[in-house]
Formats: sequence, C-alpha cells, structure tokens
Amino acid sequence: MSDPQPTWQEWLNSLDVPRKAAAEWLGAQFSALGVTDPVDLIKSEVLEDLPQLARFVLLRRLWRGAIDGWSDPGSLDQLPAAQRLLAAGSDREDLVRLVRAVAYEAVFATLDELDAGGDVNASGVDVGWVVMESSEDGSPTGRALSGLHEDLLTMDPSGRDGADLWQ
Repeated sequence: MSDPQPTWQEWLNSLDVPRKAAAEWLGAQFSALGVTDPVDLIKSEVLEDLPQLARFVLLRRLWRGAIDGWSDPGSLDQLPAAQRLLAAGSDREDLVRLVRAVAYEAVFATLDELDAGGDVNASGVDVGWVVMESSEDGSPTGRALSGLHEDLLTMDPSGRDGADLWQ
C-alpha cells in the first residue's frame, strides 16, 4: 500500500526556504489568474523548473485574443467578406464560430511549428528557434516553453476545451 499524497501545506513545509517562497508566489499568481487548482502546475515549476506560469499566461492570452477575440461585438464587421455573408443572410453566430475555429487552427499550427524548432533538413539551412520565458526586464531566463500546441485546447477559458468550435 502506498503512502497518501501530502497535503499542500505538508508539501510546502517540506521545501527549502527559496522553493517554498517560489511556490507561495506562484500560488498567488495562479490564483490572481483564476486558476482554481494550480497545485500540479506549481509543483512542476518548483520541482522540475518548467515555466508553467509563463506557459499558462501565453496560452490563455492566445485564447482570449486571437481566438475568442472574434466573439467581441463588431469583430466580424471589420471583415468585408463577413459583411457580405451577413448581408446575404448568414447567421452571425455561425460566422463567429467559423472564424474562431480558423483562428484556433492558425494558432495551433503556429505553436506546433514553434515547438518543432525548425526542420533544418527540409530547408537546407542550419537554423532553428525556441520560445523562451523572459523575466520582468525582458531578458531570457533560459527556460524554454515547449509542447505549447499540446496544451492549447486545455487553456480554453470557457472550460469547454474548444468543443464549441466544431458544433
């Protein structure tokens, strides 16, 4: 029989002072962002040195801006093609769903390409890239944000994991 998982407080108390302070700070940051159960994210950042807060903020901002921004009043009206479709009797909600789905696919494809780091064999050029967390002053921390495309659906602020995009 395995030992039960320690409580949050027991886990915090098991950490050295700098890690405990980091975990408490992360808890406050995730709480301010509305994350109701950030324990796994905090443990991953503190114990594995993975930039979970930066990852969360980036993916959530992409959802709210690039994808869900199309739900804002007047967003469709800036697209002449959407204006024509609406004038021809298209359903506004269907068009919003369509542009949000297209935006999701574009964001996903971009993140997938960023995660790949470049295909040096295909291009014949020996270059690549990495998405990296930065500090408050903009300097790189050295911690890469990888696998971003893998978690995009789970960052849907509605909690629906994008299910409404394909209805």
